[in-house]
Amino acid sequence: MDKTYQPHAIETRWYTFWEQNQYFAPQGSGTPYCIMIPPPNVTGSLHMGHGFNNTIIDVLIRFRRMQGCNTLWQPGTDHAGIATQMLVENQLAAQGIKRRDLGREKFLEKIWAWKAESGGNITRQIRRLGSSVDWASERFTLDEGLSTAVREAFVRLHQDGLIYRGKRLVNWDTVLHTAISDLEVENHETEGSLWYLRYPLADGQKTADGCSHLVVATTRPETLLGDAAVAVHPSDERYQALIGQFVELPLSGRRIPIIADNYCDPAFGSGCVKITSAHDFNDYEVGKRHNLPLINIFDKNAVLLSEAEVWDYQGQPSLAVSPDLPARYAGLERFAAREKILEDLETAGLLEKVEPHHLKVPKGDRSGSIIEPWLTDQWYVSTKSLAEKAVAAVQDGRIDFVPKSYENMYFAWMRDIQDWCISRQLWWGHRIPAWYDPSGAAYVGRSEEEVREKYALGDTQLLQDEDVLDTWFSSALWTFSTLGWPEPTARLATFHPTSVLVTGFDIIFFWVARMQMLSLHLTGQIPFKTVYVHGLVRDANGQKMSKSKGNVLDPLDIIDGIELPALLEKRTSTLMQPKQAKAIEKQTREEFPEGIARYGTDALRFTFCSLATTGRDIKFDMGRVEGYRNFCNKLWNAAQFVAANCEGLDCGLDGDIQLSTAERWIISCLQRCEQSVTAHLDAFRFDLAAQALYEFIWDEYCAWYLELAKPLLWDKQASLKRLRGTRRTLVQVLETALRLAHPFMPFISEEIWQRIKPLAGKDGQTLMLAPWPRAEADKIDQAAEADMQWLQSLLLGIRQIRAEMSLSPGKPLPLLLAQASAEDLRRLQGFEPLLLKLGKLDNVRVLADAEAEPPSATALVGNLRVLVPMAGLIDKTAELARLDKELGKLDGERARLASKLANPGFAAKAPPAVIEKERSKLKEISQAQTQLAAQRERIAGL
Repeated sequence: MDKTYQPHAIETRWYTFWEQNQYFAPQGSGTPYCIMIPPPNVTGSLHMGHGFNNTIIDVLIRFRRMQGCNTLWQPGTDHAGIATQMLVENQLAAQGIKRRDLGREKFLEKIWAWKAESGGNITRQIRRLGSSVDWASERFTLDEGLSTAVREAFVRLHQDGLIYRGKRLVNWDTVLHTAISDLEVENHETEGSLWYLRYPLADGQKTADGCSHLVVATTRPETLLGDAAVAVHPSDERYQALIGQFVELPLSGRRIPIIADNYCDPAFGSGCVKITSAHDFNDYEVGKRHNLPLINIFDKNAVLLSEAEVWDYQGQPSLAVSPDLPARYAGLERFAAREKILEDLETAGLLEKVEPHHLKVPKGDRSGSIIEPWLTDQWYVSTKSLAEKAVAAVQDGRIDFVPKSYENMYFAWMRDIQDWCISRQLWWGHRIPAWYDPSGAAYVGRSEEEVREKYALGDTQLLQDEDVLDTWFSSALWTFSTLGWPEPTARLATFHPTSVLVTGFDIIFFWVARMQMLSLHLTGQIPFKTVYVHGLVRDANGQKMSKSKGNVLDPLDIIDGIELPALLEKRTSTLMQPKQAKAIEKQTREEFPEGIARYGTDALRFTFCSLATTGRDIKFDMGRVEGYRNFCNKLWNAAQFVAANCEGLDCGLDGDIQLSTAERWIISCLQRCEQSVTAHLDAFRFDLAAQALYEFIWDEYCAWYLELAKPLLWDKQASLKRLRGTRRTLVQVLETALRLAHPFMPFISEEIWQRIKPLAGKDGQTLMLAPWPRAEADKIDQAAEADMQWLQSLLLGIRQIRAEMSLSPGKPLPLLLAQASAEDLRRLQGFEPLLLKLGKLDNVRVLADAEAEPPSATALVGNLRVLVPMAGLIDKTAELARLDKELGKLDGERARLASKLANPGFAAKAPPAVIEKERSKLKEISQAQTQLAAQRERIAGL
């Protein structure tokens, strides 16, 4: 062991040792315990969410492994269809090459080449977190085995009538030319407009107030030519007489009906809304209820067609509406069409007014393009019956959510579930196993050969579907496809259902629920027994971390450290706005004036655990990381002390030993710590487990027991039995504490354990396979705990007096004890040598009942009065003068800060973090004033 704790010197060495010796692999005959890693995107890099999620899983895996379970942490990565395809397309575009110029086969070769070269970056980074995953079992959602599983799942679901092809509205990305999931749509708040348009009433009809038109309010006038109806609320008295009548569609002349539907809000706009059932998700449902035609007016680029595509809700062409569109708009992109349509409406006197309107604009998270609801042929999973089985599995307790409150969110989503669009218009992904004949008929099978044989197609020309499956489809099979399904493998039989899923709440529906639905249907088993749902990692102010805010933290920067110039470059290099970059630079300089120090993996992991309050978002505080790095230093220094005082000496492994009250107390505390940490990990309370471990190691073992042990270890008159008892306790308690700490802090605990294990009489190649500590109830010693609490209270009282009276920590003090009970006297007799040494006391004397107390500083330990006579210890006049001077300084500083905070200019211009810092200073000064004033009052009364 180095003299000082240097995390970088041990982390890579130990991780390599564990991995090379295959200690992460399943082993032993204990209860199977399996967790699947939420597969990160192959394009990704480590972020704080990964760091938190991986830490939580690794704590569980290492905990259960040490308990003797046959553990498997299954790793792997997701092919990330859109993200990966975009990345490679952008690389090619920089060389002037387009995807379609290469063709599908050559383009996919480029992606596979990129994956081979750069795709493993995220897994290399995960190793830095100390994640004990079984790398020998690593899977990729496009590897051969998982591809077989995906085809099998598709075919079975299709055979069961649960996969179908239909024409429905999707989120269409007009740049990527693919449907995307709701999860990939970001809603951006923006200021737009609400246009009030006049729709002439047909057949000479009039409104209740005599108007010959209806006023329709819309945020999307460019879809006007696709209107199928105008809707009003059925109870809106203004339009009751017009329900069932018609209006003439502006700029077209086409007649469309006036319908009544509860979807309309009489208080919004004019109370009349246009129903464009092929270009709005809400309108689609209204149109379905009223059997309106679906009129598609856009192509895949959101450019207006010359002829509309008109369909019914069964996906069949419809003749209900003429497909002709005004020729002057054909070929216009949707927003250019908006301007032209508004111009023509105004010319025709049909634009009544325009109002500013706050709205949400949906954008693709990858392309940034505005999403268009678009009617296309897609493959869908029918989800209603699947969802019912998944809901039942949670209701009957086969699957538990932790915390329980997330079940309500889950039920709400599942009971309002829509069919799942699983096709994507991409080249990178699992190609849909369906083939089409020249008539367009589709045939589903595991291969073209199977399709030809099954359907007796002979030499009929067949073309495979060009689309690929939604990435979430293969991810939904993750718990069983990675274990060998559809083959009945030994791993599948051993580890499925898996034990726990650790995930964020944001993908409960998109991933967790879909895993439940497909696992129950395809395997007859639940995918996991427990879903532990954690919050999101936010910055210290509770804000979501994002590049645009400049508050992103990289876990590796915390582990390895990063200098300020590199950190500034990292946070501002992707920003386009100079003002934004300057603001972020200023914020970063204030937060990290010298960059980020090197803290090491263990300190970061312990921070994550300490903040993991069930279900809540995490406010990540760098101050906590610094504190837990100090905790690592404390543990390291304690190990150095134990080694220096025990190596090469008799540590009581054989022969008689004698345990003092201090030894019996720390052993008792250890049992309680073992109970607490184990119980909290069983309950997924990582924060409470970390707190119990921290308090035992720092407060009880390091701060108290090591200090109690020193006088005996250095006492040349001490008996061998006593020395053996102390050394053995020092070593055995530390060794056990290291086993408790290992799931949280694997590197430092392994490094120290290798040094300590021979002293403790332990063998084994690695701490990670050492047995988990089990508390022994007969070692809980309440009498020793009560005696030690008395001694601690007495010493703390003496320290308090020293602090209040500004007495040097090393200055010998006389001590008087008044109102001492028989129990106090018994304890004093046993502890007096320790009390004299640890309290830095000249002497201790018990006052007789009738003896007067001299002027003294006082503390209480129960009814026992602890007195330090002040005669000769302080100059009362000088001390009062010093305190008055100090109080005066604090008054001035307090006034300055109060004035600064009251200044409106400072409050308006200063960053929130700076304002909060000044408020904290003011609070600290107020507290200091209160304490000094109380101290002055005590001294004045002497």
